[in-house]
Amino acid sequence: MSTETVTISRLGAQGDGIAHTTDGPVYVPFALPGETVAIARVKTQGTVMSLEAPSPDRIAPVCRHFGPEGENGTCGGCTLQHYADAPYRAFKRQLVVDALKSKGLTPTVNDLVPAHAGERRRMVMTARATEKGLLLGFNQAGSHHIVAIAECPVASAGITAHLGDIRKIAAAVAQGANPFRVTVLETLTGLDIAFDELKSLSDANRARTVDVALACKPVARVSVNGEILIEMRKPLLDFEGAGVSPHPGGFTQATRAAEEAMARLVADNLGKAKQVADLFAGTGTFTFRLAKKAKVHAVESDEKALKALDAAMRNTQGLKPITTERRDLFRRPLLAKDLSRYDAIVFDPPRAGAEAQCRELARAKTPEVIAVSCNPITLARDLALLVDGGYKIESVTPIDQFLWSGHVEAVAVLRR
Repeated sequence: MSTETVTISRLGAQGDGIAHTTDGPVYVPFALPGETVAIARVKTQGTVMSLEAPSPDRIAPVCRHFGPEGENGTCGGCTLQHYADAPYRAFKRQLVVDALKSKGLTPTVNDLVPAHAGERRRMVMTARATEKGLLLGFNQAGSHHIVAIAECPVASAGITAHLGDIRKIAAAVAQGANPFRVTVLETLTGLDIAFDELKSLSDANRARTVDVALACKPVARVSVNGEILIEMRKPLLDFEGAGVSPHPGGFTQATRAAEEAMARLVADNLGKAKQVADLFAGTGTFTFRLAKKAKVHAVESDEKALKALDAAMRNTQGLKPITTERRDLFRRPLLAKDLSRYDAIVFDPPRAGAEAQCRELARAKTPEVIAVSCNPITLARDLALLVDGGYKIESVTPIDQFLWSGHVEAVAVLRR
C-alpha cells in the first residue's frame, strides 16, 4: 500500500472518482470531480484519507450509513449521496450519452427523469444470524461484510417503518451462520417478503416463521426459495387498473414513479398502433397499459410471470385482446417475418440486452420500436443494430430509478 495525493478528473460508471496518474487510472470511491484528495492506494484502488481541496458540489449525505464514516461500516447501497443534485443528474444523463456515442450514435437525449428519496418499493437486502442477533442490511461494496441498517432514505416509508418486523421474520427463518437474500416488495395489500439462498427449512423453523409472520400485520406473504410459507393476503400491484399478483421474488420495477414514467413514454409514443408485441413482458408492466388502446401479444420466458399476467388479464375489464406466449427470446427470438405483422414492438430485456432479437427486428418491417433498458451499454449495442437495419432514433429519455447509484434506465423511441 502506498499513499499519494491525486486530483479527480471525472466519475466512472459506478460513481467512483477517477484520477489519472502516470501508472494509469486510479479509482477512488466517495471522491468527486475536481477534488484533490490524499489516498491510500493498492494497485488501481484508492481510499480517501483526507480531502485536500473539496469540490463545491460536495454536500452532506442524508444517511448515517453512507460513506467511509458510515455507522456500522460503509453501506454499499448508495455511492453518490455526497453529490449535489444538478451535477448528479447531469452525470446520469451523460452515462447514456457516452454509451450511445461509443457506438457512433448521437440522438437527442432528453433530461433525466429524476428519482426522489422514499420511492423504492422493492429492496434486496442481505441477512445473517450471529451470536449477537440477526444482521439485516446491505453488503459493503466489494465485501461480504453486512452493514446493518436502522433506516434507509431511498426506501418507501412502508418498508422503513417495518424493518423491525422484517428483521424478526428473517431471524425466525435463519439457519446457521450463512448469509441469505431478503427481497421486500411493498404492495397495495402489504409487504411481500421473499427469502432466498437458504437451506430447506426444518419443521421448527417453518412453524416459528409462520407464527412470527402472523404477528406482523403489515406482511401479506412470506416465501422461502420460491415456496410460499404463508399468505395472509395476496400481494397486489396496480398496473393502471389491472391488479397483478407477482410470484414470490419475481421481477418488479423498483419504484412506481419510474415504472409510470417508462409506461407513459411508451404509451405516448405508440401513436395509432393497433397491433403491438410486448417482448420480455414480465408480469405485464407495459402489457396492460398498451392493451387499453391496442391488441397486445405478450412474450416472456418466465412461466410464473406469464401466469400472473394471465390471471390479471382474466380479472380486468375494458382491455383490448391480449395473447401470451412463453418463449426464450435469447435463444429463440421472434423472426423478422413474424415481427412484421405488428405496428409496433416494445421490448424491455434484462441487463444483457436483446441482441439476438434486435438482429431479427432490424430485418422486420415494423414501423415503430420502443426500447426500454436498464443498461446503457447493451442498449447502445442494440440500438446500433436497429439503426444499421434502417431505423432512426427519435429520442432517448434517461430515467433515474436507483437514487444515488450509478444505475440509470432509458427509453428509446425509433421509427423506420
